[in-house]
Amino acid sequence: MATVYSHSRLSCFENCPKQFHYRYVEKRRVDTESIEAFVGKRVHEVLERLNHFLQRGMVPSLTKVVARYRALWDDAFDAERVRIVRRENPAESYRELGERCLSNHYRRNYPFDRDETLGIEENVSFALDPDGRYRMRGIVDRVVRAADGALEIHDYKTGRWVPSQEKLDVDRQLALYQMGLEDRHGSEGPVRLVWHYLLRNQIRVSSRTRDQLDALRRDTTALIDRIEAERDYTPTPSSLCSWCEFNDECPAAKLPASPARQPAPTRAPLQAQPRSGGARREPQASEVHQLALL
Repeated sequence: MATVYSHSRLSCFENCPKQFHYRYVEKRRVDTESIEAFVGKRVHEVLERLNHFLQRGMVPSLTKVVARYRALWDDAFDAERVRIVRRENPAESYRELGERCLSNHYRRNYPFDRDETLGIEENVSFALDPDGRYRMRGIVDRVVRAADGALEIHDYKTGRWVPSQEKLDVDRQLALYQMGLEDRHGSEGPVRLVWHYLLRNQIRVSSRTRDQLDALRRDTTALIDRIEAERDYTPTPSSLCSWCEFNDECPAAKLPASPARQPAPTRAPLQAQPRSGGARREPQASEVHQLALL
């Protein structure tokens, strides 16, 4: 039976074949997760609940949204299990970043009446080829029918880094989701890919032509062929090794970073931002531990 791929699985191989080998070939068990992944999961859980309430015509207050986030955090956080690489930043500072993500999103979109929700955390599964050999799957944060009739594919990001428009215009993840959703929701009208960079309070939008989607289909099948032909799984040491769940056991973790991958700059400890009673309008992947890129 053919392996089913996801964007994250493909990105893992591109970032470091050795990590891919540990995670997907050997399937090594990992009992910890990074604080960045932990924050992202809690924010997505709250947004999923919020979107379900909104779909039923109920608009909970921001106070209740933040309270739910804090409750989920307190219920799930385990200092022995959640890894914090930047030890100068206490767990509380990361919790406040998650609260800021939710506050920015709520204030920017209230009263949440600009579009119609078609799907929340919607599973997509599709083949890249007629024979079904190259199969993909993913989970879409939110599928939307915009006021102008366009189909929109929304993705929530919790990190500080906002890619350039040029990078987003060739981003693979949401374009793959488009392939999987068009059969379900129709492909006659325009389709927009929409990224919410919650911490920066920015929204980015892109679209794909049919030729671009065809090229992506070819590129992705070629990448899958490379992965399935791989036998060496040579590691790619980089500054991101510190965030790898296999850092303690990978022999390459102590090697110098690849010249093509510059180490992340040293940053000052996180500082909580003052809360404001009014709406905030700050200037506005593959993301790997985005909150680490501070």
